[in-house]
Amino acid sequence: MTTMNPERLMADLYHLRSIGRHGIGVARPAFSPADMEARRWLLGRMEEAGLDASMDGVGNVIGHSRNPGTALLVGSHTDSQPTGGWLDGALGVVYALEAARVMAADSETSAFALDVVSWSDEEGTFMGTMGSKSFCEELIDSDVERALNLRTGQSLLEALKEAGLENLPLARLDPIRHIAYLEAHVEQGPYLEAEKKLLGVVTAIVGIRTFTIKFSGEQNHAGTTPMSCRKDAGMTLIKTAGLLDQELAKLAGPRSVWTVGRVVFEPGVPSVIPGKAELSLQFRDTDEAVLDRMRKGAERVVMEVNRMGPVTASIEPAFPEVAPAVMDEGIRRRLEEAAENHAPGAWNVMPSGAGHDAQVLARHIPAGMLFIPSIGGISHDIAEDTSEEDIIRGCRAFVEAARGVLEEVQSR
Repeated sequence: MTTMNPERLMADLYHLRSIGRHGIGVARPAFSPADMEARRWLLGRMEEAGLDASMDGVGNVIGHSRNPGTALLVGSHTDSQPTGGWLDGALGVVYALEAARVMAADSETSAFALDVVSWSDEEGTFMGTMGSKSFCEELIDSDVERALNLRTGQSLLEALKEAGLENLPLARLDPIRHIAYLEAHVEQGPYLEAEKKLLGVVTAIVGIRTFTIKFSGEQNHAGTTPMSCRKDAGMTLIKTAGLLDQELAKLAGPRSVWTVGRVVFEPGVPSVIPGKAELSLQFRDTDEAVLDRMRKGAERVVMEVNRMGPVTASIEPAFPEVAPAVMDEGIRRRLEEAAENHAPGAWNVMPSGAGHDAQVLARHIPAGMLFIPSIGGISHDIAEDTSEEDIIRGCRAFVEAARGVLEEVQSR
C-alpha cells in the first residue's frame, strides 16, 4: 500500500505560505495578486499530479481525475483573511492533493477518482463561501452584482475582471459523478488541545445569524450640551451591547457564541456627540431552535431600548441566514475509523464553530470534515499554527478515510 509523503506534504504547505507571506501567516484575500498567484501555482501542482486542472469564472481551481465513474470531491480553500493563518484552508487543499497523488500511485486505488478543489472566497472578502455556492448553483446574479469588498469598496464584478476571470465558464457540481465531499481543516478553536486530543471528527457545522443594529439620536456639541439633554447614539450603543451580552447568555446553548464585531460612531470625533451609531451582532450554534431563541432575545433588547429612549434603535439581518449542517453518518464512520487507527483513544467527535465550504456541499451531497488541533486555539490571525507532527498525522487519517469512502462505493 502506498503511503503519503510527509516531505512532499510539508513542502507544498510551506510553499503556499511563501505566497503572500505576512509574518508567520499570510495575506491572501480573495482575488488579490497573492491569491491569484497561489491559484496558478496550484493549477500546476494539480497537473503534475495527473489531474485535469482548470480555474472557473469565480476563481475555483478544480483538478478532475482522469478516471471515469463516480468521484469523491476533496478540498478546501486557499484564500485568507486580510492577515490570516497559513493553514486555514490551505491545509485541506494540500491534504486533498496528497490524497490524489497517493491513490494514483497505489495499484489498489489507482482506478479511484478523486476530484481536488480549492474554493474561492471562503473567507468572505466579497461573499463568504462564494466559490462553493457558485459550484452548487446557489448564487443568484443579483448577489454577484451587489457584492462589495467591505474593506476597499471594490465590486466583485470589477475584482473578477481584474483577476482575468470575466467570461470564464463556471464549474458545476455533477451529482452523478460526485458521490460525496470530504474536507480537512485546522480546528480554529481550543477544544482539541485543551482535551489533549489529536483529531476531531465533525458532527455538525454551526448556523450563523448576523444582524446590524442602528441607533439614531441627535448630533450635538460635546462641550455645551448638558448630559440630561443628550440624545447620544454612541453611549446608547455601548449600553445596548452590555444588555445583549446579558440577554444572550441566558438563552445560549452549551457551545453558543456571540460577537459584537463592528462598531461605528458618526461623525466619530472627540468633540461631537454621535448622532448615529451602528453595531454588528453575530451568533452561532448548531441548533436552529437556539438560534431562533437568541434572535428573539436580541429583538427584545432593541424593543426595550426604544421604550426607554430618547435614542431609537432598529435591528435587521446583515446577511442571509446560514443554516446549520449535519455531517453524513457514513462518512463520519470512515473518519472515526481512520482517527482511531492514527490516534488511538485520542480523538473526539465535535461540532464546528466556524463555517466551512462543507456546509454548502452538505446541502447537496453527503459531506464530512476532519479537524486537527490549533495551537492555543488561535485562528484568523497570523499567529495561527499547528505542529508538523499533527499536520502529518491528520493527513494520514484523511487519506485513509478518503480511501475508505471510495472503497465502500466501489463495493456496492
